[in-house]
Amino acid sequence: MDTTTILKAAGVSKFFPGVKALSKVNFTLRRGEIHALMGENGAGKSTLIKVMTGVQKPNEGTILFNDKRISPKTPQEAQNIGISTVYQEINLCPNISVAENIFIGRLPKKNGKIDWNTMNEQAKQILERLHIQIDVSRLVSSYSIAIQQMIAIARAVDMSSGVLILDEPTSSLDSREVQELFKIMRKLKNEGMAIIFVSHFLKQVFEISDRMTVLRNGLLVGEYKTSELTQTQLVAKMVGGTSVTSEELPNKRRKPRVMEGQTFLKTNGLEKHGSIEAFDLAIRTGEVIGIAGLLGSGRTEMAKLIFGIDQADQGNITIDNNMMTLMYPRKAIKNGIAFCPEDRKVEGVVEDLTIRENIVLALQAKRGYFSYMPLKKQCQLAQKYIDLLKIKTPSMEQKIGNLSGGNQQKVILARWLTTNPKLLILDEPTRGIDIGAKGEIRRIILSLAAEGMTILLISSELEELVRCCDRVVILRDRSLIGQLEGDGITETKIMKLIGEGGVKAANEDIG
Repeated sequence: MDTTTILKAAGVSKFFPGVKALSKVNFTLRRGEIHALMGENGAGKSTLIKVMTGVQKPNEGTILFNDKRISPKTPQEAQNIGISTVYQEINLCPNISVAENIFIGRLPKKNGKIDWNTMNEQAKQILERLHIQIDVSRLVSSYSIAIQQMIAIARAVDMSSGVLILDEPTSSLDSREVQELFKIMRKLKNEGMAIIFVSHFLKQVFEISDRMTVLRNGLLVGEYKTSELTQTQLVAKMVGGTSVTSEELPNKRRKPRVMEGQTFLKTNGLEKHGSIEAFDLAIRTGEVIGIAGLLGSGRTEMAKLIFGIDQADQGNITIDNNMMTLMYPRKAIKNGIAFCPEDRKVEGVVEDLTIRENIVLALQAKRGYFSYMPLKKQCQLAQKYIDLLKIKTPSMEQKIGNLSGGNQQKVILARWLTTNPKLLILDEPTRGIDIGAKGEIRRIILSLAAEGMTILLISSELEELVRCCDRVVILRDRSLIGQLEGDGITETKIMKLIGEGGVKAANEDIG
């Protein structure tokens, strides 16, 4: 493998209001290598790519391409320099042909008109270079997602001068299609192309990459040869666990409870193709059950299937011994399920409404359109939960958009508590809020559990799962692979399961 550096980021920092997305990050990409860029949500991967491709301007640091300093102002300028990117959301035009997509913005012309014959022939040659043989005159929309991904890569390769960035290219591909993509990646690598590979699938990263750079919370954790790092060690570096040794981490969890109560909810072979594989999960009344796994492992997808936001392709849900083949949010709410989503800005708060209006939203939906809640009742409920959850606000008539992130999260929690749920699903309830607010949210979770509420807690913070849960189930690559219970719940064992899979592996020492 050529060790010549083609792309380098040196001391790159990027700040947004109140957020340090990158802080003095270094990154080195060499010719003829596949370099994985790793990190959890918020680690800074996307920001680093955007800085290197001209989407965003760094506040500090330099970008070098072939030892020359560059400052691309747009992705097109970066592309002209030689850096091409293929994003997870395939950016092709479905209503025009394959050939037109490959040459969009640079259509070959003859006598002032598009030279269709030349364009089709050259497009065919570009695809054949990657061993893709399709009819380039057909509409892109007539081909599968996998073929469209290959077309997007072929276009990027044709416009690249040595650097190809693939951002989650396998997210919509099955195992056979992934192997076809890997063949293309290896061919390009052997031709001297330098590839940045972003993926949340650990097995794929270890299969295809030569080297990896790990980011966490906008900071560089380190650069490593893939062959010199185990999957468990990688997980520890990504999530920020204690250094990987054979010693167990301090047990910070609350006193373990023996959960032998009645099963409130049970899934049987619940599956959504391309989202999460079939899983069986039983949730007992009064239990706090955690969902652990890296971003992209299927955590949120599992919650959305249970709550009915997404429709399952197969399987069923049983609630209080009543089997249901079709679930949707209103039905879930009527059956005592509440769901606090991960992205409170997009899926949670309604910024133009007041705190009072946001709090009563779910209960009003449960009561129905024709059973309007009187204003006096709304105020009583809102004040009850403002006091209970210690929401800091001068008035319940304050717009929720004016509150801090932690207080917004409390308002969303209050919204669902008004419905008196039997099962409360919390998806990353402490993400993006300050340490003090995190502590308060965790205390609320433990208090609700002590009162007998059943809670499904999704969190990427392992310490949070260790502290709060009676049982933790582990997801990896969209599959449920195991679980830990009681005193067996430790950060080390969770990382071991995520990294290597299997309860046996989790109980072995980490080397």
